[in-house]
Amino acid sequence: MELADAPGRKDTVAQRSIEMLIGRLITDERFRTDFLSAPEDTLNDLCALGFDLSRAEIAALLNTDPALWIRAASQIDPRLQKVNLSVNESR
Repeated sequence: MELADAPGRKDTVAQRSIEMLIGRLITDERFRTDFLSAPEDTLNDLCALGFDLSRAEIAALLNTDPALWIRAASQIDPRLQKVNLSVNESR
């Protein structure tokens, strides 16, 4: 049996995709800013790059209170954050 055909393989890959996405929303300031300003476009861009998200997962992410991502990011140690250094460049 090939690895791709293993039972639960798709669920595991999908779960890892969600975990990586949530982690990125919390730790990557630029990504979070892009997502908060245009969530559907950001998720569509990820899917176009091969990120494995189902319609239900996309809907769940879009229905999650956007303030959650900001609150979560503010609660983790800054050393775990990827800072957006171009914030002042656009002003």
